[in-house]
Amino acid sequence: MGTAPTSVPEVLDALRDVTYPAGKDRLVSAAREAGASEEVVKALRGIPAEEYTNRADVAGSVRVDPDSDLATHAAQRAEQARRGGKPGLSRHLREGPKTPIQEEFDR
Repeated sequence: MGTAPTSVPEVLDALRDVTYPAGKDRLVSAAREAGASEEVVKALRGIPAEEYTNRADVAGSVRVDPDSDLATHAAQRAEQARRGGKPGLSRHLREGPKTPIQEEFDR
């Protein structure tokens, strides 16, 4: 499954009037009501179905064009690499530290 040819700022611009917390369906509807491009709507349809508490949560979950990360600072890219992320990879797909419960199950 490829990424939609859009960027995080485009997605967030389409959601500027959303009141949080908001679920995936509400975000998709709000983007359509705001006249967002089909690429933005497609990117929002690809996020996990959960409640998003703010714009940063949406930005971290939406899959976008990997080249849209070119505007990030070197420090931001380095932090993302340390956490196992690749440009365009949604936060929910990234490797992260295990919780104590997950460590217990691994024993």
